[in-house]
Amino acid sequence: MLLLGIGNILQKDDGFGIYASTFLAKNYTFSPSLTIINGGVEGMNLFGHLEAHAEIIVLDVIDISDTPASIYAIPAQELGSRGLNSGGAHEIGILECLDMLELQGKRVPDTTILGIVPQHVTFDIALSQTLFNAFDGYIQTLLQLLAKKGFVASEKAHQTSLLEIIQEVKKL
Repeated sequence: MLLLGIGNILQKDDGFGIYASTFLAKNYTFSPSLTIINGGVEGMNLFGHLEAHAEIIVLDVIDISDTPASIYAIPAQELGSRGLNSGGAHEIGILECLDMLELQGKRVPDTTILGIVPQHVTFDIALSQTLFNAFDGYIQTLLQLLAKKGFVASEKAHQTSLLEIIQEVKKL
């Protein structure tokens, strides 16, 4: 299974998926093992990763008219019908990759978007206080989703906080 964090860390809440995948990689091990990738805004450049996995969970913000920090687990095949592929270039890229696999007659991975509604998408390397406060609940939702799929998460001895991860990004 692939956990794929996507988004743009330069656009405040849009970087949420990147922070979530980094947090998971730094703080947990999984049995059986998972592949965790920070996909950023790579879109079509992630095609090979999508092709190589039978199941994918995409960690991202989603543009749905709802209260900021609302969490949704949506099968990728439902995204078009909900108008979500009009968000950012990274969302379009992932959907296009899945479509390309289907058009080529290849196996399309079972893909779920675990999305959170953003508060602010603006130029800033940070998270809104709303999404910062919702981060632990999002991680717990993801861990529950993984447990239902047979994955056991074990915390690493040394934990890295979300704030430390954001500070590391700001230093880059």
